[in-house]
Amino acid sequence: MDDLEFGSQSFMLASKDDNFFLPGSSKLHESTSEETAVPGKMATSESRKDRFGNNGTSKVSRTGSGLGAAGYGRAVEILDTLGCLMTTLTPDGGFTSRATKGTQISILAFEVANTVLKGASVMQSLSEDSVTYFKQVVLPSEGVQNLISSDMGELMRIVASDKREELRIFSQEIVRFGNRCKNAQWHNLDRYFVKLESENVPQKQLKETATVEMQKLMTLVQRTTDLYHELHALDRFEQDYRCQQKGNETSNKVEKGDNVQVLRLELKTQRGYVKSLKKRSLWSKTLEDVVEKLVDIVQYLHAEINISFGTSDGGELSSESTVESLRLGPAGLALHYANTIIQIYGIVSRSGYVPANSRDALYQGLPPRVRLALPNRLRTSSIPRELTIDQIRSMMEKTLKWLVPMAINTTCARGFLRFSEWAKSGTERVGRGPGRPDVIETLYHADKTRTEAYILELVVWLHHLVSQSNRPANVK
Repeated sequence: MDDLEFGSQSFMLASKDDNFFLPGSSKLHESTSEETAVPGKMATSESRKDRFGNNGTSKVSRTGSGLGAAGYGRAVEILDTLGCLMTTLTPDGGFTSRATKGTQISILAFEVANTVLKGASVMQSLSEDSVTYFKQVVLPSEGVQNLISSDMGELMRIVASDKREELRIFSQEIVRFGNRCKNAQWHNLDRYFVKLESENVPQKQLKETATVEMQKLMTLVQRTTDLYHELHALDRFEQDYRCQQKGNETSNKVEKGDNVQVLRLELKTQRGYVKSLKKRSLWSKTLEDVVEKLVDIVQYLHAEINISFGTSDGGELSSESTVESLRLGPAGLALHYANTIIQIYGIVSRSGYVPANSRDALYQGLPPRVRLALPNRLRTSSIPRELTIDQIRSMMEKTLKWLVPMAINTTCARGFLRFSEWAKSGTERVGRGPGRPDVIETLYHADKTRTEAYILELVVWLHHLVSQSNRPANVK
């Protein structure tokens, strides 16, 4: 019996819920269950030889008339086991089990919704409009060209690397959910994801499948959002009901009793509504069903990144073209440099006198190399005396107009939008919005030397601006 049960696990290759089958799921089975499927089949065949004869034919015809109660019970047990092994072959070559019940998502619904939102965000960023915007607006912008690179090929590789990192984060969460499934087919999905780069699957089929499945998942996420709000409302109803029950022992019991009855009715209604939402949201779905859809989406996103920004074969960022120590993000300096730039902009925007403490705070926060080079630069640089304060500001604003937005983007960049934030926002937008820039639009990939050169230039101009502001008081 153990052999037969072990063999049954190797044949359960897909979930039956909602009639969604994973394209190429037989490949998925080979990559994830290769070590267990073959022994399972061998064990099944060996057990059949032992029980039914060397050639697998039944000996019941020879001994059927002599079967007692024990033999009959044994036969029924064997037939039940074989029934558990029955599978249905899907049109794409995968199998779906009729016996295994999945793992209900339940309280994990909000965590699963958070993962679905991440996938939707990556998918939206790879849409045709988003990719066109990247190529025609973001990458040719002054900030990206001046601070990161003017080589469009390198910029495309940087963006592709960022997208693959987002996809890696999304995939890791799917792997974690897959390992929680009862069906062993979805365990160790990381091994399958590693092989996606080498697989060539028709993009049209992938896009249609992923788009439909993402729409269905987002519908469930929206209902889960409603459940999120209604659970909070239910908690408030329960708190009010408990408070009314405690206060019912004081004076005016008749009036308070009526209030308790009203609250009890509202509480009952709210519980029924929450129960209904649970049935229609991710709460009542199985992990196997959701993971199956998410795996299809990951497969599509892998292919879409390659189409939009180029494959990773031979296109990875080399250590020569992008040295991590010279990029602000990997060096942990992006936020510090962004704050320095914003400080300079704040001083320039002020009219009239600049407080000494603001200048001192800016000087102390300058990058070490900028602070070291500043005295010599001030001695060797000079500006015409006829330049006015407005003209100096105008010169500085030519740099600040593209540098400040990147600095502001750096301070507010927070990665993926969390489910709780999305639920409270009351919007259906899942992609990058105002205040949620992409990594390439921040100082994360900015070249350290180039950024310091622009900061030094701004500080020198700021020195002349302050000097010019104080000159009328000293002259004449």
